Amino acid sequence: MWMEAGLRADAEKALPILPDAAKAALETNFRWCICALLFFATTINYIDRQILSLLKETLDKEFGWNDTKFGFLNASFQLSYGLSFLFFGWLVDRFGTRIGYVVSITAWSIAAMGHSLATGLSSFVAARIALGAGEAGNFPTAIKTTARWFPGRERALSTSIFNSGANVGAIIAPATVPFIAAAFGWRGTFIVAGILGLVWLVFWLALYEIPQRSRRTSPSEIAFIQSDADEAAQERKLPWKSLIGYRQTWSFIVAKLLTDPVWWFFLIWLPDYFKKTRGLAITKSWLHLVTIYGIVTLLSIFGGWFTGYLIDRGWSTTSARKTGMLIFALLVVPIVLATSLPIWPAVVLIGLAGAAHQAWSANLFTTVSDMFPKRAVASVVALGGLAGSAGGFCFPIVTGRLLDHFDHLGQPNTGYGILFGICGGAYVVAFVFHHLLAPRFDQVPISDLESRASQEQEQL
Repeated sequence: MWMEAGLRADAEKALPILPDAAKAALETNFRWCICALLFFATTINYIDRQILSLLKETLDKEFGWNDTKFGFLNASFQLSYGLSFLFFGWLVDRFGTRIGYVVSITAWSIAAMGHSLATGLSSFVAARIALGAGEAGNFPTAIKTTARWFPGRERALSTSIFNSGANVGAIIAPATVPFIAAAFGWRGTFIVAGILGLVWLVFWLALYEIPQRSRRTSPSEIAFIQSDADEAAQERKLPWKSLIGYRQTWSFIVAKLLTDPVWWFFLIWLPDYFKKTRGLAITKSWLHLVTIYGIVTLLSIFGGWFTGYLIDRGWSTTSARKTGMLIFALLVVPIVLATSLPIWPAVVLIGLAGAAHQAWSANLFTTVSDMFPKRAVASVVALGGLAGSAGGFCFPIVTGRLLDHFDHLGQPNTGYGILFGICGGAYVVAFVFHHLLAPRFDQVPISDLESRASQEQEQL
C-alpha cells in the first residue's frame, strides 16, 4: 500500500530538495509570471465556454430549445474539443508551447466572436465545434509549459494555481454575463469574450520563451527549474502508439474519462438546476454560482499545495499524490445530499465537490509529468483529454434526455438527484482504477520509450 511508504523517501524517484535558503537566494522568480499567464488564459477559456449555459434561459425562449437540444449542443462542443486534443498534443510536442498557445487562443477567440452570428441550432453547433477545436489547446500547452518551467515539487501547486483560472472564469462569467447581455444583447457577450483572448495573446507573445532562452530568468532560477529535469534528453517526439502501451498512460485516460464529465456537468447545468429546482432565474442565481466557484477557487489551490507540502515533508511522490487524490475523491461524495437540503447548504456541498474536483484534476495532471519525460507530456495529456471529452460528449446527451423525462413528469428535483448521485461516486471509482493501473508514480524510462518508438518505426 502507498500509505506504508508515506513517510520514507522513494529511493528510485527522490527529488533533489533545495533548502529554503537556496530557494530564497534565487535571483529571479519569473516562472510565477509564466504561471500567471497560464492562469489568465485558463480564466478566459472558461469564461468563453460558460457563456452559453448562462444564456440558456434567453436562448431557450428565442430558439425554442429543450434540454435534449441543449445537451446535444454542448455534446458537439465536447466532440470537437476531444478530437482537437489529439491535434494539439501533436502540435505542442512538435512545435512547442509558444506556438501552441498562439494557434489555440487565436482560434478560440475568433470562434467565440463567431457565436454572435448564429441564427439557430445549426449555426450554434458550428460555432461550438469551432470553439471546442480551439479551446482544446489550453491544457496540453499549459501542462507542458508547467513541466518546462517548474521542478516536480512545485508542479502540483503551479498547476493548481493556473487550473484555478477555471474557477475564476466560472466566477466572473455569472457575475458579468447576465448584465453584459442586458446592456448589449446576448450576441455582445460573445464578442467581448473573444476580444479578451486576443488581448491576452499580446502579453503571451511579449513575455513567453522557454526558460533557457528567456531574458528574464537568472542562471540560479534555471538551475532550480532543472533540478529534477531530463533536459539533457533529446527532444524527439514520442509516438502515441508507444505511449498507449503503458498502464501509466491508461491510468490518466481512465481517470479523465470518469471525472471530466462531472466538471462539465457543473459548468453546463448548474444555472438550469437553480432555475428548475429552486425557481431562480440567472439574474438571481448568479450570487449562488459566484459563491460556489469562490469556494472552489480557494479550496482547490490548497489541494495543489497540500501534496507538495507532503513531498517537502519527506513523503514520496507516490504516497503524497495518492493520499491527496483519495481525500479529494471522498470529498465529492456528499454532493448526493444536495437536492434534499436548503439552498445555501446545497451551495456549500456543490462548492466543496467542485473544489475537490479541481484539486483532484491538478494532481491528476501532475502525475503525467511525474511519470513521463517532458516531450511526452502534451501527448499523454491529449490522450486523456480525448477520453475526458468522450465522457463529456455522452453525459450532456444523457443529462438532457433524463431531465426532459423528469420535467415531463413534473419532478425536476428527482432528475438532478440522480445526476448528483452519479457525480458523487465517480471519483472513488476513478481513484480505484487509477491506483490499479499506476500503483507508483515512477518515471517511465526514456530509453524504454525510445526503444518502443524505434521498433515501431522499423516495423513501418
